[in-house]
Formats: sequence, C-alpha cells, structure tokens
Amino acid sequence: MKKIINDANQVVQDMVDGLVAANPTTLKQVPETFVVVRKDAPVKGKVAIVSGGGSGHEPAHAGYIGKGMLDAAVCGEVFTSPTPDQVLEAIKAVDGGAGVLLVIKNYTGDVLNFEMAAELAEMEGIQVEKVIVNDDVAVEDSSFTTGRRGIAGTIFVHKLAGAKAASGASLEEVKSVAEKVVANVRSMGMALTPCTVPAAGTPSFQLAEDEMEIGMGIHGEPGINCGLIASADEIATTLTEKILEDYDFSGEVAVLVNGLGATPEMELYIVNKKVHALLADKGIRIYKTFVGEYMTSLEMAGCSVSLLKLDEELKELLDAESLAPAFRI
Repeated sequence: MKKIINDANQVVQDMVDGLVAANPTTLKQVPETFVVVRKDAPVKGKVAIVSGGGSGHEPAHAGYIGKGMLDAAVCGEVFTSPTPDQVLEAIKAVDGGAGVLLVIKNYTGDVLNFEMAAELAEMEGIQVEKVIVNDDVAVEDSSFTTGRRGIAGTIFVHKLAGAKAASGASLEEVKSVAEKVVANVRSMGMALTPCTVPAAGTPSFQLAEDEMEIGMGIHGEPGINCGLIASADEIATTLTEKILEDYDFSGEVAVLVNGLGATPEMELYIVNKKVHALLADKGIRIYKTFVGEYMTSLEMAGCSVSLLKLDEELKELLDAESLAPAFRI
C-alpha cells in the first residue's frame, strides 16, 4: 500500500484537521467529533442542511459546507457510516431554530444511523426532516443497500436544497426541493481499478489490467458487468444510455461527469464530449455542465455520469451563489 498518510487509523482525524486549517475563515470542527460545520453556525432562522457518510469520497461531503450548500458534514471512518451520536452533534451544532434537513445517501448504515440521530434530535425539540438519495441506476440492491445506491447525484441535492435554504425558505419548502432533485436525477459509474482502504492495506477487489467494471459502486460494490476495457466513447454511451432508459430527460438537463479519484481531467473531458453528443442526438438541451472530482472513491480510477432534469425553479437554484470550498458559483 502506497499512501501519503501518517497512521492508517488516524486518517480521518488528520484529514479533518487539514481541511479546517485550509479554510479557517469558513469552517470549524465540533470538538471531539469528526463533524465539520460552517464557521458562522448556527445561522439563526435558516434551515440547516446536514449530510455526510463514510470518508474516502472527498471532496464529499465536507467540501460542500458553506453559504449556499451544507451547514455541516459528518465524516465517518473510511467507507463506514458515522455513528448516530456524531450525526446528532452535527444537528445540534447547526440548528438555528428553523429545523434541519438531513441528506442521506441510500446505504443501509447511513440510513439507520441518520434516522436514529433524527429521532434523538426531535426528543431534544429540534425539528428534523430527511431525504434519501438513490440516483444510481446500475443495480437495485447491493451488499451495502436495499434499493438503489446514492452516488454523485447527491451533489445536486446539496446544491439546490442548499440554495433554497439560503433563500429563507421553510423546512417544508427545502425538503420539497430536495425531493424534486432526488426524483429527477440519475447516475451511473464504472471503474478501471480498485481502491485500498488505509486500515485494510489491500485492494478491496480485483480487476485485471485489461478489465473494467460497469456499474461499480463508490465503495467497490459489484456492478452489472465486468469485461474488457472499452473506449471512452463506448463507456460514455453505456452509462448515458442506461440513464436515459431509466427516466424521461426530454427538455433541459444539468450534466455531471465525475471522477472517482485517479482519473485525469483529460479523460473526464473526453467522456463529457461523447455525453454531450449523445444528448444532442436525443434533442436534450444541456443547461450547465460540471466536470471534475465531486464524489470520489479514494484512488479508484473510473468515472460516473449524472443527469438532472431541470425546470425553471431548479435552474435558478443551480445558478445561485455557493461559497463551499469544492463548489463555488
């Protein structure tokens, strides 16, 4: 295992310390937790948005904390759900009196632990709502989930729900926007290489030098097909067509071509070129495109494609200001 770390058992703490040190005017850590919050939290009278999950997906989720996006992120151990008490600390740290929305990726541990934290927070008088993101069209169930997985489409939920909360909307209104995004976003990914969880020290799965896996999950969960590596155009076509088969994206969309940690931007832009061509052929208009690393899997090589169907409300929220370190508009 080759990694730039100090101690395999301290990577999350070291990462959180470094993240806060890099953003001292906008972020702070809740003492004795792996919870990162806005420096000005709680923001009185504003609906707070909390997300999180296992670490190893950076910049998700703490990179999306800031005005216009998240108020807090809970950083679990690598690929491991944060505990309910950590999520509860995040909720309490950002509650400004208008309620808290939890954005949860659909992984069994995340759902159980965030829901338990919500119940504990409500016992303390904090109003909590939640949405569960399940944008991955590759598989219905996996070793980590019941139902579809939550992957890079979660970033759109953070952005648009965050913008709605920043506008002064109520908890019910913010949740409604988040649910609209969940209903209108679809994603699918693929992998060229495995990744290594630091505490494990060995790759989490195996792919031969000439193999790729289509539909791979962000923790290395199996996809729908393992076969010989294909061209960028073939990969983009497979991912995009599977997404388009799942939902009617006629009209206008936002596109997210996401790298999984070890894919050069050159390759992501090549994939994006084909995605644009495929959508143009279908008469689907592209309103905005995002290319880069938004939700990674440690050092996994691969990518995912996400499409979000837009209406006028969602376009306005997508364009709204964001000051999060990893998503500035």
